[in-house]
Amino acid sequence: MQKLVEGIHQFQTDIFSSKQRLFEMLAERQQPLALFITCSDSRIDPSLLTQTEPGELFILRNAGNIVPPYGTVNGGEAATIEFAVRALEVKDIVICGHSHCGAMNGLPVPETLDDLPAVRGWLSYADSTHRIIRENYEHISESTARLTATVEENVLVQLEHLRTHPTVAAALGRKALNLHGWVYKFETGQAFGYHPQDGQFVPIEGTSFTAPSATRELPPI
Repeated sequence: MQKLVEGIHQFQTDIFSSKQRLFEMLAERQQPLALFITCSDSRIDPSLLTQTEPGELFILRNAGNIVPPYGTVNGGEAATIEFAVRALEVKDIVICGHSHCGAMNGLPVPETLDDLPAVRGWLSYADSTHRIIRENYEHISESTARLTATVEENVLVQLEHLRTHPTVAAALGRKALNLHGWVYKFETGQAFGYHPQDGQFVPIEGTSFTAPSATRELPPI
């Protein structure tokens, strides 16, 4: 806790003063560039990863970067998405998974979550991910490769869930919104974006990466 307190002191004395004008402007309004949906994992810092300033990302975090289909949960995810798209008029939404994800690692072994009933219930919104891996990835047995595939497939599943939200569907219909699927490998600093044309995640390399709105037809479930 002491580290957090010392951090606030350093922020107030060193950082805030150098960006005081920015924070004064943000007190009047925010106009974020994108809604960034990612995992709660402490090893991911969306602003550090994207090198964005305060006010540039509207961030939604939860275990497994999950987006429940619209109407299944009356919770913060739907409200955050609705506000970002309708009120803040973000032009892009990124769903970003990550390597070594504990939530995705727990999908195939729900019995290990018996002491975490809330987590087990939450991961039910990734049931499609689990089925896709079980039925379509039997050829991958190596644990790290299988987890990587799970993380990637989950990003795509959650993008499909995102499309069920009315504000998202409406914005997509009038071409005012783009959806992006990313995976961050925190041990190497690499980020990968889903390319629908290639059907795979490819490295994001600076400004040369301009992926279209991510979509694909999921296997029947």
